[in-house]
Amino acid sequence: MPAQTVRFAQVDVFTAVPFKGNPLAVVFDADTLTTDQMQQIARWTNLSETAFLLAPTDPAADYRVRIFTPGAELPFAGHPTLGSAHAVRESGYQPKQPGRLVQQCGAGLVELTARGGHIWAFAAPPCRITPLPAERYAALSAGLGLDVDALVEATGEPPFAVDNGAPWLVVRLPSAEACLAVTADPAALGPVTHAAGTHGVALYAPHPAGGPATFEVRCLMSGGGFGVGEDPVTGSANAAIAQLLSLRQKQPGPSYTARQGTALGRDGRVYVDYDPGAGKTWIGGESVTVIEGTFRLP
Repeated sequence: MPAQTVRFAQVDVFTAVPFKGNPLAVVFDADTLTTDQMQQIARWTNLSETAFLLAPTDPAADYRVRIFTPGAELPFAGHPTLGSAHAVRESGYQPKQPGRLVQQCGAGLVELTARGGHIWAFAAPPCRITPLPAERYAALSAGLGLDVDALVEATGEPPFAVDNGAPWLVVRLPSAEACLAVTADPAALGPVTHAAGTHGVALYAPHPAGGPATFEVRCLMSGGGFGVGEDPVTGSANAAIAQLLSLRQKQPGPSYTARQGTALGRDGRVYVDYDPGAGKTWIGGESVTVIEGTFRLP
Protein backbone atom coordinates (compact mmCIF):
# COMPACT_ATOMS: atom_id res chain seq x y z
CA MET A 1 0.00 0.00 0.00
CA PRO A 2 1.46 3.41 -0.92
CA ALA A 3 2.36 5.70 1.95
CA GLN A 4 -0.14 8.41 2.85
CA THR A 5 1.02 11.89 1.99
CA VAL A 6 -0.39 15.34 2.74
CA ARG A 7 0.44 18.60 0.98
CA PHE A 8 2.07 21.37 2.97
CA ALA A 9 3.65 24.80 2.65
CA GLN A 10 6.02 26.64 4.92
CA VAL A 11 5.13 30.32 5.09
CA ASP A 12 7.09 33.20 6.58
CA VAL A 13 4.58 35.51 8.28
CA PHE A 14 4.74 39.25 9.04
CA THR A 15 7.33 39.80 6.31
CA ALA A 16 7.67 39.97 2.54
CA VAL A 17 11.30 38.79 2.76
CA PRO A 18 11.99 35.08 3.36
CA PHE A 19 13.70 34.28 6.68
CA LYS A 20 12.82 37.65 8.26
CA GLY A 21 9.42 36.79 9.80
CA ASN A 22 7.92 33.92 11.78
CA PRO A 23 7.79 30.55 9.97
CA LEU A 24 4.61 28.49 9.93
CA ALA A 25 3.99 25.01 8.53
CA VAL A 26 0.55 24.72 6.89
CA VAL A 27 -0.82 21.23 6.21
CA PHE A 28 -3.62 21.07 3.63
CA ASP A 29 -6.54 18.62 3.46
CA ALA A 30 -5.96 17.47 7.04
CA ASP A 31 -9.45 15.99 7.58
CA THR A 32 -8.12 12.43 7.49
CA LEU A 33 -5.47 13.10 10.14
CA THR A 34 -6.03 12.20 13.76
CA THR A 35 -5.24 14.57 16.60
CA ASP A 36 -2.27 12.37 17.50
CA GLN A 37 -0.94 12.60 13.94
CA MET A 38 -1.30 16.39 13.95
CA GLN A 39 0.57 16.63 17.24
CA GLN A 40 3.26 14.29 15.93
CA ILE A 41 3.75 16.43 12.81
CA ALA A 42 3.87 19.63 14.89
CA ARG A 43 6.44 18.06 17.18
CA TRP A 44 8.52 17.06 14.16
CA THR A 45 8.41 20.43 12.39
CA ASN A 46 9.53 21.94 15.71
CA LEU A 47 8.16 25.34 14.68
CA SER A 48 6.33 27.54 17.14
CA GLU A 49 3.08 26.51 15.41
CA THR A 50 1.84 24.20 12.69
CA ALA A 51 -1.59 24.85 11.17
CA PHE A 52 -3.85 22.10 9.80
CA LEU A 53 -6.53 23.08 7.28
CA LEU A 54 -9.84 21.21 7.35
CA ALA A 55 -13.31 21.55 5.90
CA PRO A 56 -15.41 23.91 8.06
CA THR A 57 -18.25 22.62 10.21
CA ASP A 58 -19.78 26.11 10.45
CA PRO A 59 -21.46 27.20 7.19
CA ALA A 60 -20.30 30.78 7.76
CA ALA A 61 -16.63 29.75 7.59
CA ASP A 62 -14.43 29.38 4.52
CA TYR A 63 -12.18 26.84 6.22
CA ARG A 64 -11.31 25.43 9.61
CA VAL A 65 -7.85 25.42 11.17
CA ARG A 66 -6.38 23.51 14.08
CA ILE A 67 -3.21 25.04 15.49
CA PHE A 68 -0.54 23.00 17.29
CA THR A 69 2.68 23.91 19.03
CA PRO A 70 5.21 21.07 19.45
CA GLY A 71 3.54 20.33 22.78
CA ALA A 72 -0.13 21.30 22.66
CA GLU A 73 -3.10 22.54 20.64
CA LEU A 74 -4.04 26.23 20.80
CA PRO A 75 -7.56 27.61 20.27
CA PHE A 76 -6.16 30.65 18.46
CA ALA A 77 -2.85 32.20 17.43
CA GLY A 78 -2.14 35.21 15.26
CA HIS A 79 0.64 34.29 12.87
CA PRO A 80 -0.97 30.90 12.03
CA THR A 81 -4.18 32.80 11.24
CA LEU A 82 -2.46 35.12 8.74
CA GLY A 83 -0.18 32.40 7.36
CA SER A 84 -3.10 30.01 6.86
CA ALA A 85 -5.08 32.71 5.02
CA HIS A 86 -2.09 33.34 2.75
CA ALA A 87 -1.67 29.62 2.03
CA VAL A 88 -5.39 29.14 1.38
CA ARG A 89 -5.46 31.96 -1.15
CA GLU A 90 -2.23 30.82 -2.86
CA SER A 91 -3.75 27.35 -3.23
CA GLY A 92 -6.35 28.87 -5.56
CA TYR A 93 -9.28 28.90 -3.14
CA GLN A 94 -11.89 31.57 -3.91
CA PRO A 95 -13.43 33.10 -0.76
CA LYS A 96 -17.20 33.06 -0.33
CA GLN A 97 -16.99 36.86 -0.27
CA PRO A 98 -14.29 38.60 -2.35
CA GLY A 99 -11.50 40.05 -0.22
CA ARG A 100 -12.79 38.40 2.95
CA LEU A 101 -12.15 35.09 4.68
CA VAL A 102 -13.77 33.58 7.75
CA GLN A 103 -11.61 31.15 9.68
CA GLN A 104 -13.12 28.65 12.06
CA CYS A 105 -10.82 27.72 14.96
CA GLY A 106 -10.97 26.74 18.60
CA ALA A 107 -11.70 30.34 19.58
CA GLY A 108 -14.68 30.54 17.21
CA LEU A 109 -14.98 32.43 13.92
CA VAL A 110 -12.21 34.89 13.02
CA GLU A 111 -12.79 37.38 10.21
CA LEU A 112 -9.94 38.30 7.85
CA THR A 113 -9.79 40.98 5.16
CA ALA A 114 -7.39 41.55 2.28
CA ARG A 115 -5.43 44.79 2.57
CA GLY A 116 -3.66 44.70 -0.78
CA GLY A 117 -0.75 42.62 -2.09
CA HIS A 118 0.07 39.80 0.31
CA ILE A 119 -1.27 41.64 3.35
CA TRP A 120 -4.16 40.11 5.25
CA ALA A 121 -5.51 41.33 8.56
CA PHE A 122 -7.56 39.49 11.18
CA ALA A 123 -10.10 40.92 13.58
CA ALA A 124 -8.71 40.30 17.04
CA PRO A 125 -10.94 37.97 19.06
CA PRO A 126 -12.51 39.42 22.22
CA CYS A 127 -10.13 39.53 25.16
CA ARG A 128 -10.17 39.52 28.95
CA ILE A 129 -7.73 41.75 30.80
CA THR A 130 -6.67 41.33 34.41
CA PRO A 131 -4.12 43.51 36.22
CA LEU A 132 -1.17 41.66 37.70
CA PRO A 133 -1.40 41.92 41.53
CA ALA A 134 1.28 44.23 42.93
CA GLU A 135 2.50 41.47 45.24
CA ARG A 136 3.75 39.60 42.15
CA TYR A 137 5.85 42.52 40.87
CA ALA A 138 8.94 41.24 42.71
CA ALA A 139 8.72 37.84 40.98
CA LEU A 140 8.23 39.49 37.61
CA SER A 141 11.18 41.79 38.31
CA ALA A 142 13.36 38.74 38.98
CA GLY A 143 12.24 37.09 35.75
CA LEU A 144 12.84 40.16 33.59
CA GLY A 145 15.92 41.49 35.38
CA LEU A 146 14.12 44.82 35.82
CA ASP A 147 12.48 46.82 38.58
CA VAL A 148 8.79 46.51 37.68
CA ASP A 149 7.73 49.07 40.30
CA ALA A 150 10.05 51.58 38.62
CA LEU A 151 8.67 50.62 35.19
CA VAL A 152 5.12 51.27 36.31
CA GLU A 153 6.14 54.63 37.73
CA ALA A 154 7.99 55.56 34.52
CA THR A 155 5.31 54.45 32.05
CA GLY A 156 2.10 54.82 34.05
CA GLU A 157 1.13 51.35 32.85
CA PRO A 158 0.91 48.34 35.19
CA PRO A 159 1.33 44.81 33.78
CA PHE A 160 -1.88 43.17 32.57
CA ALA A 161 -2.75 39.57 31.70
CA VAL A 162 -4.56 39.71 28.36
CA ASP A 163 -6.28 36.59 27.03
CA ASN A 164 -7.71 36.59 23.49
CA GLY A 165 -7.35 32.84 23.11
CA ALA A 166 -3.58 32.99 23.58
CA PRO A 167 -2.86 34.54 27.02
CA TRP A 168 0.03 36.99 27.44
CA LEU A 169 1.29 39.07 30.34
CA VAL A 170 1.72 42.51 28.73
CA VAL A 171 4.42 44.81 30.12
CA ARG A 172 5.23 48.31 28.86
CA LEU A 173 8.79 49.64 28.90
CA PRO A 174 9.82 53.28 28.53
CA SER A 175 11.80 52.95 25.29
CA ALA A 176 12.55 50.58 22.41
CA GLU A 177 16.19 50.61 23.51
CA ALA A 178 15.20 49.39 26.98
CA CYS A 179 12.96 46.72 25.44
CA LEU A 180 15.79 45.34 23.31
CA ALA A 181 18.16 45.33 26.29
CA VAL A 182 16.03 42.95 28.40
CA THR A 183 17.70 39.64 29.26
CA ALA A 184 15.08 37.43 30.86
CA ASP A 185 15.29 34.27 32.95
CA PRO A 186 12.63 31.87 31.57
CA ALA A 187 12.80 29.65 34.66
CA ALA A 188 12.02 32.63 36.89
CA LEU A 189 9.34 33.95 34.52
CA GLY A 190 7.43 30.67 34.47
CA PRO A 191 5.88 30.78 37.95
CA VAL A 192 4.69 34.40 37.73
CA THR A 193 3.29 34.11 34.20
CA HIS A 194 1.52 30.83 34.97
CA ALA A 195 0.09 32.28 38.20
CA ALA A 196 -1.39 35.06 36.03
CA GLY A 197 -2.97 32.48 33.72
CA THR A 198 -0.55 33.25 30.86
CA HIS A 199 2.25 31.45 29.06
CA GLY A 200 4.65 34.31 28.41
CA VAL A 201 5.47 38.02 28.61
CA ALA A 202 4.78 40.46 25.77
CA LEU A 203 7.07 43.47 26.14
CA TYR A 204 6.38 46.63 24.17
CA ALA A 205 7.87 50.11 24.12
CA PRO A 206 7.67 53.21 21.94
CA HIS A 207 10.20 54.18 19.30
CA PRO A 208 11.09 57.87 19.04
CA ALA A 209 9.35 59.94 16.36
CA GLY A 210 10.65 59.02 12.93
CA GLY A 211 11.73 55.56 14.11
CA PRO A 212 11.23 52.31 12.20
CA ALA A 213 7.83 51.67 13.83
CA THR A 214 5.56 53.02 16.53
CA PHE A 215 6.44 50.25 18.99
CA GLU A 216 9.12 47.63 19.49
CA VAL A 217 7.69 44.28 20.65
CA ARG A 218 9.30 41.20 22.16
CA CYS A 219 7.52 38.01 23.26
CA LEU A 220 9.23 35.81 25.85
CA MET A 221 7.59 32.41 26.18
CA SER A 222 7.75 30.69 29.55
CA GLY A 223 6.38 27.21 28.97
CA GLY A 224 2.80 25.96 29.04
CA GLY A 225 1.16 25.97 25.62
CA PHE A 226 3.73 28.33 24.08
CA GLY A 227 7.01 26.51 24.70
CA VAL A 228 10.10 28.33 25.97
CA GLY A 229 12.22 31.00 24.28
CA GLU A 230 11.62 34.18 22.30
CA ASP A 231 9.00 34.19 19.54
CA PRO A 232 10.06 35.97 16.33
CA VAL A 233 6.78 37.76 15.53
CA THR A 234 3.51 37.22 17.36
CA GLY A 235 0.03 38.10 16.12
CA SER A 236 -1.84 37.22 19.30
CA ALA A 237 0.49 39.29 21.48
CA ASN A 238 0.31 42.27 19.15
CA ALA A 239 -3.47 41.92 19.25
CA ALA A 240 -3.32 41.83 23.05
CA ILE A 241 -1.21 44.99 23.16
CA ALA A 242 -3.50 46.77 20.69
CA GLN A 243 -6.62 45.74 22.59
CA LEU A 244 -5.11 46.79 25.93
CA LEU A 245 -4.18 50.21 24.52
CA SER A 246 -7.72 50.64 23.22
CA LEU A 247 -9.43 49.53 26.42
CA ARG A 248 -7.26 51.92 28.43
CA GLN A 249 -7.83 54.66 25.81
CA LYS A 250 -4.09 55.00 25.19
CA GLN A 251 -3.85 53.96 21.55
CA PRO A 252 -1.43 56.19 19.60
CA GLY A 253 -3.95 56.92 16.85
CA PRO A 254 -6.33 55.18 14.42
CA SER A 255 -3.45 52.97 13.24
CA TYR A 256 0.13 52.17 14.13
CA THR A 257 2.96 49.77 13.31
CA ALA A 258 5.03 47.41 15.45
CA ARG A 259 8.43 45.90 14.80
CA GLN A 260 9.29 42.52 16.30
CA GLY A 261 12.09 39.99 16.00
CA THR A 262 14.94 42.49 16.08
CA ALA A 263 16.71 40.69 18.93
CA LEU A 264 16.65 37.48 16.85
CA GLY A 265 17.88 38.99 13.59
CA ARG A 266 14.37 39.11 12.14
CA ASP A 267 12.46 42.13 10.87
CA GLY A 268 8.76 41.43 11.39
CA ARG A 269 6.26 44.23 10.78
CA VAL A 270 2.75 44.28 12.21
CA TYR A 271 0.06 46.73 11.08
CA VAL A 272 -2.66 47.66 13.57
CA ASP A 273 -5.87 49.44 12.56
CA TYR A 274 -8.72 50.41 14.87
CA ASP A 275 -12.31 50.43 13.62
CA PRO A 276 -14.24 51.89 16.56
CA GLY A 277 -17.49 52.04 14.58
CA ALA A 278 -17.46 48.27 14.16
CA GLY A 279 -15.75 47.69 17.49
CA LYS A 280 -12.88 45.81 15.82
CA THR A 281 -9.11 45.85 16.07
CA TRP A 282 -7.34 44.62 12.93
CA ILE A 283 -3.92 42.96 13.06
CA GLY A 284 -2.25 42.69 9.67
CA GLY A 285 0.96 41.64 8.00
CA GLU A 286 2.52 40.31 4.84
CA SER A 287 3.34 36.65 4.23
CA VAL A 288 5.57 34.84 1.76
CA THR A 289 5.71 31.14 0.88
CA VAL A 290 9.21 29.72 1.30
CA ILE A 291 8.73 25.94 0.90
CA GLU A 292 6.10 23.80 -0.84
CA GLY A 293 5.95 20.00 -0.72
CA THR A 294 4.36 16.95 0.85
CA PHE A 295 4.60 15.14 4.15
CA ARG A 296 4.99 11.37 4.07
CA LEU A 297 3.14 9.83 7.00
CA PRO A 298 4.19 6.60 8.76
